[in-house]
Amino acid sequence: MSLHELPATLPVFPLTGTVLLPRGQLPLNIFEARYLAMVDAALSGSRCIGMIQPLEHEDTVLTPPLSKVGCAGRITSFRETDDGRCLITLTGICRFSVAEELAVKTPFRQVRPDYTSYLGDLAADSTANFPRDRLIGALKDYLSQRDLKADWRSVMSAPPETLVNALAMLCPFDPAEKQALIEARDWSERVDTLVALLEMSAVPASGSNTVN
Repeated sequence: MSLHELPATLPVFPLTGTVLLPRGQLPLNIFEARYLAMVDAALSGSRCIGMIQPLEHEDTVLTPPLSKVGCAGRITSFRETDDGRCLITLTGICRFSVAEELAVKTPFRQVRPDYTSYLGDLAADSTANFPRDRLIGALKDYLSQRDLKADWRSVMSAPPETLVNALAMLCPFDPAEKQALIEARDWSERVDTLVALLEMSAVPASGSNTVN
């Protein structure tokens, strides 16, 4: 998809603790009426939805302010369930800054996205000099602290960008840490940020054997 094909108006799905990255794949279980309407509108148009974190939890504020950066994704998988839900997969295309939130009558929120700072997302970065060994070492310590398992064969063989996207999107970092990953300037900065988060999170708190 080129810049000219990116939608000028984007429905957004504000969700705390959830980020989408370019070429990452995010499965979503859609059940609220307003977001079912959002999926219907996307499917009838550009098939794009913007994932973005709110600055306050959406359970406590009706219309929480949005983070300054999100990521547009295209619906690449869609299935309706017998109980009225939609199971979709969003594949990340390009990050955006929120230029303006639009005054709309739809039950879902919409923004005017500004992609200009993130056009490099439209082409995969070079993954030369990927520090796989350091990342794997940090990941092993991180998972060990949480008594979690991993499919290490997949971790060892996954393409660098696929691995980094999956870890950035799936690891239970706090919302601010997730936002740091999506706002990283480029591939190298995202890798460095991810490794730093894994290493910091794997260090036991003083006087404790685990990190909660």
